[in-house]
Amino acid sequence: MTTPRISHDVAVIGGGQLARMMQPPAIALGIRLALLAEDDDVSAAQVIRDYEVGDHTVAADLRRAVGDAPVVTFDHEHVPTDLLRGLDADGHACRPGPDALIHAQDKLVMRRRLSELGVPCPRWAQVKTPAEVAEFGFPAIVKTARGGYDGKGVWKVDSLTDLTEPFEADADLLVEELVDFSRELSAQVARSPSGEIVEYPVVESRQKDGVCAEVVAPAPNLDPTLGEKAQAIARTIAAELGVVGMLAVELFETKDGRVLVNELAMRPHNTGHWSIDGAITSQFENHLRAVCDLPLGSTEPRQEWSVMVNILGGQVTDLEAARALALAAEPDVKIHLYGKAVKPGRKVGHVTAVGSELEEVQRRARRSAALLTNGEPA
Repeated sequence: MTTPRISHDVAVIGGGQLARMMQPPAIALGIRLALLAEDDDVSAAQVIRDYEVGDHTVAADLRRAVGDAPVVTFDHEHVPTDLLRGLDADGHACRPGPDALIHAQDKLVMRRRLSELGVPCPRWAQVKTPAEVAEFGFPAIVKTARGGYDGKGVWKVDSLTDLTEPFEADADLLVEELVDFSRELSAQVARSPSGEIVEYPVVESRQKDGVCAEVVAPAPNLDPTLGEKAQAIARTIAAELGVVGMLAVELFETKDGRVLVNELAMRPHNTGHWSIDGAITSQFENHLRAVCDLPLGSTEPRQEWSVMVNILGGQVTDLEAARALALAAEPDVKIHLYGKAVKPGRKVGHVTAVGSELEEVQRRARRSAALLTNGEPA
């Protein structure tokens, strides 16, 4: 006897930790998820029952995984635009849609559009030769237009001798000014198809080797006017680009008191993980509410401060064994493990602490993460 295929509400493309963290709010809201996973044991496939293994660049694999789900959303931004248009033509609402998502897929498209909108960005140019980078001026940042993340596809260049690797990448390149920034911020909003928008507090993100290591919500000592400007930028981008779901706008706060847009992500984002334990409605719940065109939830913090610290693969290889030590040491810190094998520097989980005293909240979060990373408190 053949078991009938279950009807799903949302298909998620990509089996990473972002898809994994959509499952708890989906369960609570009664939203049935289907999943296109890269393998049987990837992060999201461990917790989402109805998954298909396939390749997000193969149309047949996408259609098989999506099935009859009316809505399609994403764990990453790498699905080719023509395949997204094909899903739209088949009657599946891609959220965000291909016309929006291209701005998170291609940095050249993003920079051109943001410049047209008057959104503040670093000075930039498309470059095709080392000579054009030299004409732009050193030092500078060279990026691949597509495919870079977590420091990959990004190079700081100080002279012509630094340009060998970027121009061997066989990719479209752009060059940006090396911004003299004081810190990195992130402004997140959720937007529904009907245009409802809610915004989260602007947070500070701290990097380690090009990878987000820690997030503080809200950003400490942020000038209220600058915070309002950052949120206004995120709202403008979401509305003008037609984003549906979560949008994260990564920003530089400059030493002369400005904010400049660095990157965009049209999905739940690492800088919003704090919201699972620290906000009334997490970014994952609001993402699902948005793509399903449900009323959006409150983004108000539950406590004065939330600190999220990523668990980046270190000396601890048995996270489940280290988990007990971390919970005993800091029982009020929330641990989120992604079901991934530990590799040096790989994001394998995160922890979040909340409270009324920032230094104490940071201490607890960092201690818990250190126990799960190297087996020793920070």
